[in-house]
Amino acid sequence: MHTYFLSGLLVLWTLSSCQQEYASTANPKASKEARQLLSRLYEMRGKEVWSGQHNYATHLNRSEDTVRHRTGRLPIVWGSDFLRGYPGDYRQEVVDEAIRHQKQGHIITLMYHMIRPMGHDSLGFTLGVKGRVSDEEWERIITPGTVENDCLISKIDRPVPYLQELRDKRIPVLWRPFHEMNGMWFWYGDRRGPEGVQLLWRVMYERYTDLHGLDNLLWVWNANGPRDWPDDEAYAYDLFYPGHEYVDVLAADIYKADYQPSHHDDLVKLAEGRPIAIGECGRLPDPSLFESQPDWVWFMTWAQWIWRENTPDQVRSVYNHPKVSSKAP
Repeated sequence: MHTYFLSGLLVLWTLSSCQQEYASTANPKASKEARQLLSRLYEMRGKEVWSGQHNYATHLNRSEDTVRHRTGRLPIVWGSDFLRGYPGDYRQEVVDEAIRHQKQGHIITLMYHMIRPMGHDSLGFTLGVKGRVSDEEWERIITPGTVENDCLISKIDRPVPYLQELRDKRIPVLWRPFHEMNGMWFWYGDRRGPEGVQLLWRVMYERYTDLHGLDNLLWVWNANGPRDWPDDEAYAYDLFYPGHEYVDVLAADIYKADYQPSHHDDLVKLAEGRPIAIGECGRLPDPSLFESQPDWVWFMTWAQWIWRENTPDQVRSVYNHPKVSSKAP
């Protein structure tokens, strides 16, 4: 499905939806553009899948360019990350590129590999995000008034000025914080129940919506596909879900071509009618997946995995599938 988009997509949606009510967002103050985007995702379920591509902040077009080279098309969803520590702070470059892509008709998804609260931002992914904290450290992190909790709040607020810049330009963002929280590899991983990562999610949500006025965000709760691989487990979705009042879209990350029916079906069940997406993938799914698992509304290949895990023919077969939407360069 080769789709030709006007700037930001939203002009078309406004023309086609002017007599309709928009989908209900988690944030009751969500912007018109965010509501339009969510409405479009509801309309797509079972009919259309948006192509997507993550790009490292140090190479904001390199992975997308691979798609263009292999298919002659561009992914609709453009993604990047507010992680600092490459080394260097590329957050403003990420925002500038997001603005440019939105003007060209892309949908923007952003994530935040948050460094553990007690770590310096320059630690980066391997030293700062991966690895666990002790139970005692976790208690201090979630307890207001502690040094660790103050550090958590400071880390949560790091992306705010950049997201506000996007808000002020009326750019809706598919926002994916605390992703893969049901796995055991990140500092916030496998913390279950209301005092676990659900609490971090609620704190960020309330600060961003009530304090900082980030009404351009759609909140994408993005777990990993559950698995029982030794020393690489990911656990059931529902143990980590913060509740429908905090979530607009549910997503799963799927690597090593582990496209189990349960990853889709269990997410559909938990979503109770909300859109679901493949938040990240390494190897692209076989195109037949979009028939057997029909509710995915977008997929996003992770950065260099587009060429490391996929042959040119595999990329073309997915982008040429009649259900998959892409855009002209």
